[in-house]
Amino acid sequence: MSKKVLVFTGGGSGGHVMPGLTIIKKINQDSKYDVHYIGGIASIERELVKDYQLTYHPIHTGKLRRYISLENLKDVARIFVGLVDAFKVLWKFNKKETLIFSTGGFVCVPVVMAAKLQGKKIFIHEQTSRVGLANKICSYFATKIFISFEDSFKYFDDTKTYFSGYPLRQECYTDDINPVTIYGRLINDSQKPIMFITGGGNGAQLINKLIEKNFKILTERYLIVHQTGKQFFADFDKLKHPDYFPLAFVGTEMIDLFKLATVTVSRSGAGTVCELIAVGKKSIYVPLKIAQKNEQFFNALEAHKKLGSIIIEEKELTDETFLKAIHDIGKINPMTKIQKQNGLQFLVEEIEQALV
Repeated sequence: MSKKVLVFTGGGSGGHVMPGLTIIKKINQDSKYDVHYIGGIASIERELVKDYQLTYHPIHTGKLRRYISLENLKDVARIFVGLVDAFKVLWKFNKKETLIFSTGGFVCVPVVMAAKLQGKKIFIHEQTSRVGLANKICSYFATKIFISFEDSFKYFDDTKTYFSGYPLRQECYTDDINPVTIYGRLINDSQKPIMFITGGGNGAQLINKLIEKNFKILTERYLIVHQTGKQFFADFDKLKHPDYFPLAFVGTEMIDLFKLATVTVSRSGAGTVCELIAVGKKSIYVPLKIAQKNEQFFNALEAHKKLGSIIIEEKELTDETFLKAIHDIGKINPMTKIQKQNGLQFLVEEIEQALV
């Protein structure tokens, strides 16, 4: 008996790719499905999927803008070519035994359109509290739409939209904390409270500069673990000492650091916010001002509503507002028990039911 086919698509940024990969890791543990990924020819998703057992299909793609630009004409042509590419990839799969799962980004638009033309089932997942243009387009063709934040219901057809939550690793839903060793030191037993700073995998220069300016006062009070981003690491590596640990990138220790930290300072991408909500940790967010439709602000607002997290917009970010937020949040910050939706399990069950 041949395996059912599960085709993921989404890309352009890690935020669109990682939710799909989290699901793939969970759902393909027993090699139950024939898993494929359709992504861009030279996009980030092509690199990120290399460690997963699946077949990657590169297609052409473009980007539609919400403003008038001559580039839109070129990208319409690229999307049309991508539609032909995607149609050819999907045509070989039986429509009754195939599900397309889209996580956003413009690579998914031709894939979803091709799947609709072939009568295949289509699921889409919106990670942020505000809908991106690609997912808005795809939503018209989707069989089911899943959202990470309940506030997103207003952007979609409510007859086929479901609150799933964000697909997170199971570690987010437990109180267990694994040993975290950095530069040979186990930080779990630190006598000082821990501050974790992250601007995401690429780092955030605005936050980095704030740490540098207030370095002395912060290291006097906290043991600091700082994800600087690769491009900024050399500057901060020079500052390394027993109470300050700069890291270019934080991998699997991220969830444990969220749990250990009394104070977490970060941007407010959907993944980071959802992980901190699931862990139950009040945090300080500095939303990226140029994010589409100010989505990072609204992501952070969800954490503020649920946990009382503090939001400092870029225009309000000063030494004074930053240090006050740290003072306010750093008095006591245990993990808070709130109602949690395991988005990963919810989505896996939906996929399994669709491919029975």
